[in-house]
Amino acid sequence: MNALGIIAGGGDLPRAVAQGARDCGRTVFVVPLVGSVTEDWVTQFPHEFLSPGEPGRILKALSGHGVTDVLLCGKVDRPKFSEMKLDTKGMLLLPRAVAAARQGDDALLRVLVRFFEDEGLKVISVAQAAPGLVCGEGVLGSLSPKDEHRADIAAAFKIVQALGALDVGQGAVVCDGLTLAVEAAEGTDAMLARIPQLRESLRGNENNRRGVLVKGLKPTQDGRTDMPVVGIATLRGAATAHLAGIALQAGGSLVLDRQGIAAEADRLGLFVVGIKP
Repeated sequence: MNALGIIAGGGDLPRAVAQGARDCGRTVFVVPLVGSVTEDWVTQFPHEFLSPGEPGRILKALSGHGVTDVLLCGKVDRPKFSEMKLDTKGMLLLPRAVAAARQGDDALLRVLVRFFEDEGLKVISVAQAAPGLVCGEGVLGSLSPKDEHRADIAAAFKIVQALGALDVGQGAVVCDGLTLAVEAAEGTDAMLARIPQLRESLRGNENNRRGVLVKGLKPTQDGRTDMPVVGIATLRGAATAHLAGIALQAGGSLVLDRQGIAAEADRLGLFVVGIKP
Protein backbone atom coordinates (compact mmCIF):
# COMPACT_ATOMS: atom_id res chain seq x y z
CA MET A 1 0.00 0.00 0.00
CA ASN A 2 1.36 3.43 -0.97
CA ALA A 3 2.74 5.72 1.74
CA LEU A 4 0.38 8.56 2.66
CA GLY A 5 1.52 12.12 3.28
CA ILE A 6 -0.81 14.31 5.32
CA ILE A 7 -0.35 18.07 5.06
CA ALA A 8 -1.98 18.95 8.35
CA GLY A 9 -3.69 22.06 9.60
CA GLY A 10 -5.20 22.48 13.04
CA GLY A 11 -8.12 20.74 14.71
CA ASP A 12 -8.94 17.10 15.38
CA LEU A 13 -9.41 15.94 11.78
CA PRO A 14 -5.75 15.44 10.76
CA ARG A 15 -5.12 13.31 13.86
CA ALA A 16 -8.21 11.19 13.18
CA VAL A 17 -7.22 10.72 9.53
CA ALA A 18 -3.63 9.78 10.41
CA GLN A 19 -4.78 7.23 12.97
CA GLY A 20 -7.49 5.87 10.67
CA ALA A 21 -5.05 5.47 7.77
CA ARG A 22 -2.51 3.76 10.01
CA ASP A 23 -5.21 1.41 11.28
CA CYS A 24 -5.87 0.49 7.63
CA GLY A 25 -2.21 -0.56 7.31
CA ARG A 26 -0.82 2.54 5.61
CA THR A 27 2.54 4.14 6.31
CA VAL A 28 1.83 7.75 7.30
CA PHE A 29 4.10 10.81 7.16
CA VAL A 30 2.78 14.13 8.49
CA VAL A 31 3.72 17.66 7.46
CA PRO A 32 2.23 19.84 10.23
CA LEU A 33 1.96 23.41 8.98
CA VAL A 34 3.79 25.94 11.13
CA GLY A 35 1.33 28.29 12.81
CA SER A 36 -1.61 25.92 12.40
CA VAL A 37 -0.69 22.79 14.36
CA THR A 38 0.10 23.04 18.06
CA GLU A 39 -1.17 19.64 19.18
CA ASP A 40 1.41 17.01 20.17
CA TRP A 41 -0.33 14.12 18.37
CA VAL A 42 2.14 14.48 15.49
CA THR A 43 4.86 12.95 17.66
CA GLN A 44 3.11 9.60 17.14
CA PHE A 45 4.09 9.72 13.45
CA PRO A 46 7.15 10.53 11.35
CA HIS A 47 6.77 14.27 10.74
CA GLU A 48 8.42 17.53 9.77
CA PHE A 49 7.06 20.99 10.57
CA LEU A 50 7.11 23.25 7.50
CA SER A 51 5.61 26.56 6.40
CA PRO A 52 2.75 26.80 3.87
CA GLY A 53 5.06 29.04 1.81
CA GLU A 54 7.63 26.28 1.38
CA PRO A 55 6.05 23.86 -1.11
CA GLY A 56 9.47 22.91 -2.43
CA ARG A 57 10.61 21.77 1.00
CA ILE A 58 7.26 20.02 1.53
CA LEU A 59 7.75 18.08 -1.71
CA LYS A 60 11.30 17.15 -0.69
CA ALA A 61 10.09 15.90 2.71
CA LEU A 62 7.29 13.86 1.14
CA SER A 63 9.66 12.33 -1.40
CA GLY A 64 12.21 11.51 1.29
CA HIS A 65 9.61 9.41 3.08
CA GLY A 66 8.42 7.55 -0.02
CA VAL A 67 5.06 9.34 -0.20
CA THR A 68 3.04 8.91 -3.39
CA ASP A 69 -0.43 9.84 -2.10
CA VAL A 70 -1.05 13.15 -0.37
CA LEU A 71 -3.95 14.55 1.62
CA LEU A 72 -4.68 18.12 2.69
CA CYS A 73 -6.82 18.49 5.82
CA GLY A 74 -7.34 20.56 8.93
CA LYS A 75 -7.92 24.22 9.71
CA VAL A 76 -5.56 26.72 8.11
CA ASP A 77 -6.14 30.46 8.37
CA ARG A 78 -6.03 32.40 5.11
CA PRO A 79 -2.33 33.31 4.79
CA LYS A 80 -0.99 36.86 4.67
CA PHE A 81 0.90 36.38 1.43
CA SER A 82 3.06 39.47 1.92
CA GLU A 83 4.40 38.09 5.22
CA MET A 84 4.94 34.47 4.20
CA LYS A 85 8.34 32.83 4.22
CA LEU A 86 8.75 31.53 0.66
CA ASP A 87 11.08 29.05 -0.97
CA THR A 88 11.73 29.03 -4.73
CA LYS A 89 8.67 26.97 -5.63
CA GLY A 90 6.63 29.12 -3.27
CA MET A 91 7.66 32.24 -5.18
CA LEU A 92 6.61 30.62 -8.45
CA LEU A 93 3.28 29.45 -7.01
CA LEU A 94 2.47 32.74 -5.27
CA PRO A 95 0.85 34.64 -8.20
CA ARG A 96 -1.56 31.77 -8.88
CA ALA A 97 -2.35 31.39 -5.17
CA VAL A 98 -3.06 35.11 -4.72
CA ALA A 99 -5.33 35.21 -7.78
CA ALA A 100 -7.20 32.09 -6.65
CA ALA A 101 -7.62 33.37 -3.07
CA ARG A 102 -9.55 36.35 -4.44
CA GLN A 103 -12.08 33.87 -5.84
CA GLY A 104 -12.56 32.02 -2.54
CA ASP A 105 -11.16 29.18 -0.46
CA ASP A 106 -12.31 26.48 -2.89
CA ALA A 107 -10.38 28.09 -5.74
CA LEU A 108 -7.26 28.34 -3.58
CA LEU A 109 -7.51 24.69 -2.62
CA ARG A 110 -7.89 23.71 -6.28
CA VAL A 111 -4.63 25.52 -7.07
CA LEU A 112 -2.85 23.57 -4.33
CA VAL A 113 -4.30 20.28 -5.55
CA ARG A 114 -3.16 21.03 -9.10
CA PHE A 115 0.33 21.93 -7.83
CA PHE A 116 0.84 18.59 -6.11
CA GLU A 117 -0.64 16.67 -9.05
CA ASP A 118 1.70 18.46 -11.46
CA GLU A 119 4.57 17.32 -9.26
CA GLY A 120 3.53 13.69 -9.73
CA LEU A 121 1.66 13.10 -6.48
CA LYS A 122 -1.84 11.70 -6.23
CA VAL A 123 -4.15 13.88 -4.13
CA ILE A 124 -6.70 11.73 -2.35
CA SER A 125 -9.69 12.36 -0.09
CA VAL A 126 -10.27 11.55 3.56
CA ALA A 127 -12.85 9.03 2.35
CA GLN A 128 -10.07 7.17 0.53
CA ALA A 129 -7.49 7.46 3.31
CA ALA A 130 -9.75 6.75 6.30
CA PRO A 131 -13.14 5.48 5.07
CA GLY A 132 -14.30 4.79 8.62
CA LEU A 133 -14.70 8.54 9.19
CA VAL A 134 -17.28 9.01 6.42
CA CYS A 135 -20.85 9.50 7.65
CA GLY A 136 -23.30 6.89 6.40
CA GLU A 137 -27.09 6.98 6.30
CA GLY A 138 -29.07 6.52 9.51
CA VAL A 139 -28.94 7.65 13.11
CA LEU A 140 -25.96 7.66 15.46
CA GLY A 141 -27.27 7.06 18.95
CA SER A 142 -30.76 6.24 20.15
CA LEU A 143 -32.71 9.35 19.09
CA SER A 144 -34.26 9.96 15.66
CA PRO A 145 -35.59 13.16 14.08
CA LYS A 146 -39.35 13.72 14.12
CA ASP A 147 -41.39 14.86 11.13
CA GLU A 148 -41.05 18.55 12.03
CA HIS A 149 -37.29 18.11 12.28
CA ARG A 150 -37.15 16.48 8.86
CA ALA A 151 -38.90 19.51 7.35
CA ASP A 152 -36.25 21.78 8.88
CA ILE A 153 -33.50 19.43 7.68
CA ALA A 154 -34.78 19.59 4.09
CA ALA A 155 -34.92 23.39 4.24
CA ALA A 156 -31.42 23.65 5.71
CA PHE A 157 -29.94 21.38 3.03
CA LYS A 158 -31.37 23.70 0.37
CA ILE A 159 -29.73 26.66 2.08
CA VAL A 160 -26.36 24.91 2.34
CA GLN A 161 -26.47 23.99 -1.35
CA ALA A 162 -27.52 27.50 -2.44
CA LEU A 163 -24.94 29.35 -0.37
CA GLY A 164 -22.32 26.70 -1.01
CA ALA A 165 -22.54 27.43 -4.71
CA LEU A 166 -21.22 30.90 -3.78
CA ASP A 167 -18.42 29.38 -1.63
CA VAL A 168 -20.02 30.75 1.55
CA GLY A 169 -20.10 27.81 3.95
CA GLN A 170 -21.10 24.26 4.77
CA GLY A 171 -23.66 24.68 7.53
CA ALA A 172 -27.04 26.20 8.35
CA VAL A 173 -29.46 26.18 11.29
CA VAL A 174 -33.23 26.16 10.69
CA CYS A 175 -35.98 26.19 13.33
CA ASP A 176 -39.65 25.75 12.44
CA GLY A 177 -38.90 26.78 8.85
CA LEU A 178 -36.99 29.93 9.89
CA THR A 179 -33.28 30.27 9.07
CA LEU A 180 -31.51 31.17 12.31
CA ALA A 181 -27.90 31.13 11.10
CA VAL A 182 -25.64 30.25 8.19
CA GLU A 183 -21.98 29.36 8.42
CA ALA A 184 -19.43 31.64 6.81
CA ALA A 185 -15.74 32.20 7.57
CA GLU A 186 -16.28 32.07 11.34
CA GLY A 187 -16.90 28.30 11.33
CA THR A 188 -19.54 26.07 12.87
CA ASP A 189 -18.71 26.61 16.54
CA ALA A 190 -18.93 30.41 16.28
CA MET A 191 -22.15 30.15 14.26
CA LEU A 192 -23.77 27.99 16.95
CA ALA A 193 -22.62 30.39 19.67
CA ARG A 194 -24.72 33.17 18.11
CA ILE A 195 -28.02 31.32 18.41
CA PRO A 196 -28.62 31.70 22.18
CA GLN A 197 -28.43 35.47 21.63
CA LEU A 198 -31.58 35.38 19.50
CA ARG A 199 -35.03 36.00 20.94
CA GLU A 200 -36.29 32.89 22.71
CA SER A 201 -39.45 32.93 20.61
CA LEU A 202 -37.28 32.12 17.58
CA ARG A 203 -35.30 29.25 19.07
CA GLY A 204 -35.36 26.42 21.57
CA ASN A 205 -34.69 26.56 25.28
CA GLU A 206 -33.61 24.21 28.06
CA ASN A 207 -37.07 22.67 28.31
CA ASN A 208 -37.92 22.52 24.60
CA ARG A 209 -35.18 21.82 22.09
CA ARG A 210 -36.01 23.16 18.63
CA GLY A 211 -34.21 23.53 15.34
CA VAL A 212 -31.53 21.57 13.51
CA LEU A 213 -27.98 22.04 12.33
CA VAL A 214 -27.25 20.70 8.86
CA LYS A 215 -23.78 20.28 7.39
CA GLY A 216 -23.07 19.27 3.79
CA LEU A 217 -20.68 19.63 0.88
CA LYS A 218 -20.81 22.75 -1.25
CA PRO A 219 -22.01 21.84 -4.78
CA THR A 220 -18.76 23.06 -6.34
CA GLN A 221 -16.51 21.64 -3.64
CA ASP A 222 -13.67 19.19 -4.19
CA GLY A 223 -14.33 16.51 -1.58
CA ARG A 224 -10.63 15.67 -1.52
CA THR A 225 -9.75 18.82 0.40
CA ASP A 226 -12.52 20.10 2.66
CA MET A 227 -15.37 17.82 3.68
CA PRO A 228 -17.61 19.09 6.51
CA VAL A 229 -16.73 17.63 9.89
CA VAL A 230 -18.66 16.97 13.11
CA GLY A 231 -16.96 16.20 16.39
CA ILE A 232 -17.82 16.24 20.08
CA ALA A 233 -17.42 20.04 20.22
CA THR A 234 -20.07 20.41 17.51
CA LEU A 235 -22.55 18.38 19.56
CA ARG A 236 -21.90 20.44 22.66
CA GLY A 237 -22.33 23.66 20.69
CA ALA A 238 -25.65 22.40 19.31
CA ALA A 239 -26.77 21.50 22.84
CA THR A 240 -25.83 24.95 24.14
CA ALA A 241 -27.86 26.44 21.29
CA HIS A 242 -30.82 24.26 22.44
CA LEU A 243 -31.13 22.54 19.06
CA ALA A 244 -32.97 19.26 18.66
CA GLY A 245 -30.27 17.64 16.59
CA ILE A 246 -27.77 17.54 13.74
CA ALA A 247 -28.15 16.19 10.20
CA LEU A 248 -25.13 15.39 8.05
CA GLN A 249 -24.80 14.68 4.36
CA ALA A 250 -24.37 10.93 4.14
CA GLY A 251 -21.31 10.14 2.05
CA GLY A 252 -20.33 13.81 2.01
CA SER A 253 -19.35 14.56 5.61
CA LEU A 254 -17.07 13.20 8.31
CA VAL A 255 -17.75 12.01 11.85
CA LEU A 256 -14.86 12.06 14.30
CA ASP A 257 -15.12 9.23 16.86
CA ARG A 258 -18.39 7.62 15.81
CA GLN A 259 -18.95 5.76 19.09
CA GLY A 260 -18.10 8.84 21.13
CA ILE A 261 -20.49 10.97 19.06
CA ALA A 262 -23.33 8.48 19.57
CA ALA A 263 -22.75 8.32 23.32
CA GLU A 264 -22.49 12.10 23.68
CA ALA A 265 -25.60 12.65 21.56
CA ASP A 266 -27.57 10.36 23.87
CA ARG A 267 -26.17 12.10 26.95
CA LEU A 268 -27.12 15.54 25.61
CA GLY A 269 -30.51 14.43 24.29
CA LEU A 270 -29.75 15.22 20.64
CA PHE A 271 -30.25 13.22 17.48
CA VAL A 272 -27.45 12.88 14.94
CA VAL A 273 -28.45 11.49 11.56
CA GLY A 274 -26.85 10.95 8.17
CA ILE A 275 -29.16 11.77 5.27
CA LYS A 276 -28.85 11.82 1.49
CA PRO A 277 -30.14 15.33 0.65
